Amino acid sequence: MTGSSYEEAVRGIRERGVEWDIDPTLDRIRDLTDILGSPQRAYPVIHVTGTNGKTSTARMIDALLRERGLRVGMFTSPELHTMRERIGVDGQPVSEERFAEIYDDVLPFAELIDAKHDVKVSFFEMLTAMAFSAFSDTPVDVAVIEVGMGGVWDATNVADGAVAVITPIGLDHTEVLGDTVEAIAGEKAGIIKAGSIAILAQQPVEAAEVLIRRATEVGATVAREGIEFGVLQRELAVGGQVTRLQGLRGVYDDVVLPMFGDYQASNAACALAAVEAFASGRATGEPTGEDARRDPDQLDPELVRAAFLKAPSPGRLEVVRTGPTVLVDAAHNQAGMAATAAAVTEEFGFTRLVGILAVMADKDVAGLLEELEPVLDELIVTRNSSQRSMSAQDLAEVAVDMFGEDRVHLVPRLDDAIDQAIGLADEAGEFAGAGVLITGSVTTAGDARLLLRAPEGSA
Repeated sequence: MTGSSYEEAVRGIRERGVEWDIDPTLDRIRDLTDILGSPQRAYPVIHVTGTNGKTSTARMIDALLRERGLRVGMFTSPELHTMRERIGVDGQPVSEERFAEIYDDVLPFAELIDAKHDVKVSFFEMLTAMAFSAFSDTPVDVAVIEVGMGGVWDATNVADGAVAVITPIGLDHTEVLGDTVEAIAGEKAGIIKAGSIAILAQQPVEAAEVLIRRATEVGATVAREGIEFGVLQRELAVGGQVTRLQGLRGVYDDVVLPMFGDYQASNAACALAAVEAFASGRATGEPTGEDARRDPDQLDPELVRAAFLKAPSPGRLEVVRTGPTVLVDAAHNQAGMAATAAAVTEEFGFTRLVGILAVMADKDVAGLLEELEPVLDELIVTRNSSQRSMSAQDLAEVAVDMFGEDRVHLVPRLDDAIDQAIGLADEAGEFAGAGVLITGSVTTAGDARLLLRAPEGSA
């Protein structure tokens, strides 16, 4: 019997339901990982959750760890283009052949668990088990695991992170996680485990209180952005920014980030603190080489600078075309869009900015539009390739109320919307400083990158 093809593996996973249909239990994933031999316990884990910045922070952590010579597995979601992007080793998505092999390895065990429970192993549970197994088989020195949604009931939470990173918390997925910041923080606090080190990005006060209380209850150590670590200085630069970062064990000067926005500098500070915490807390032998000549809790500044310079951030305020400048951004909630709008205003100085918006129907559309209205001259509303996408007509009705009829254009297809937006920007003239911002969801960003032939995102 021949193994599955990549397409068959993807189809088999999708037949297990939709990713956003959450059943709040860890029973199936626990049973599945138990029968697989608990692969998530074969390596130390850095666990990452939060409302915004999870994937960017995970990528920076991955880059720092790999620069230290470690073999790193990384699990993120959702993907920009292909499902295999979610499972990465050594900074690259697994190949189609390897993805299919992992699926075939896990499938018989998943079917055993299917027979045991009333509800089958879900889409996300299957992918999580596949990632854990792939990292065990490789094997990796450390795994960077991004939570899918929340924390307490997320399938990834069968792993116990040595370091738990919590990026800024805001309102999102309120139908599942709760409709207050405190409730959402309570869900995300679930990844903080006994004896771990919790790296907390700057948080709303009500979220910080919940997170610190959880850390105290389980005996975790807490490090907070703005107190124990943070961004000391940042300056705009061509293609990004130059920062001075305070880590847990030292200051790192002249750190170049090839990405835009003060929120990315904060993500970098969290990533740096997480890797410092991991380096000081893990027991995997004596340090060697340059690390042996330094304070073991202080990373080599040259290593830090090299790692951040290589850290990828596809789909996060990414320039995918010039003449006019076209930006693609995955912001999908109000807090994320506020950060995007601030970064665009600060770092690009467009004299005319045309927006393209395609969002999921279950999102706070009014909140997204509220953040975009002050920075956009015109808005084109459309839809993306997801079945969850709000129709362009419904989005237009909400947008007109906020932008006015003259500033809103309804274009049902994203490819046509991009053509029209570039045309509107070009009307200002080649050197007039006009630009295009395509945003609203990760799916929108991925679709736009594909249409504009941007390089496929790395793991």
